[in-house]
Amino acid sequence: MWILRSTNEETERIIRVTSGTPRTVGRGPRSDFVVDVTLLSRVHCRLQATQTELTVEDLGSTNGTFVNDRRVSESPLQSGDRLRLGRLELVVSQE
Repeated sequence: MWILRSTNEETERIIRVTSGTPRTVGRGPRSDFVVDVTLLSRVHCRLQATQTELTVEDLGSTNGTFVNDRRVSESPLQSGDRLRLGRLELVVSQE
């Protein structure tokens, strides 16, 4: 299982991603993980996990998806990486 934990200490957000079905993140009700933060698109990105790898894919978001401050359209994620979606920053870890 992969854990994405927010770096904002005021409001802790935790996203757990298991192997198998891809999951979407966004502020709209059609997203699997609904997060109401500024600059996040309704369906912002897709997370796909296996036992050994987690991948993020931007879904045409207005403000972009960033891994370690680098804008990406698709990217593998590793433990310790920082994923930024709008004003939400998450740190990746594997459990």
